[in-house]
Amino acid sequence: MEITGRIKKINSTQTRGAKNFRTRTMWLVTNDKYPQTLQVEFLQDKVNLLDNFTEGSFVRTAINLRGREWQNPQGEVKVFNTIEGWKLEDDVEQVSATQQSPDRNNDLPF
Repeated sequence: MEITGRIKKINSTQTRGAKNFRTRTMWLVTNDKYPQTLQVEFLQDKVNLLDNFTEGSFVRTAINLRGREWQNPQGEVKVFNTIEGWKLEDDVEQVSATQQSPDRNNDLPF
């Protein structure tokens, strides 16, 4: 699966557990008619993919959807979902469209 959009925020790398498990998240605003802000999580060696991008970059992200059940001490079962990114690249089409859009302030007839 792929999603495209603009990076709104890149968070710092978090390390957890004795085996130094690494995670890093970004917030991605989609290019849809009704834009959505999604948190995409990168794991282990994939956290380094975010080093090549800055907030405001238009990107195309390959993702996997992950879900898991959890039962609380009261016996209630809940489901948690995660969007896991595994590939990240510039969205060349969106960058080109942004650069080619006319500047309305300079759109004078003379």
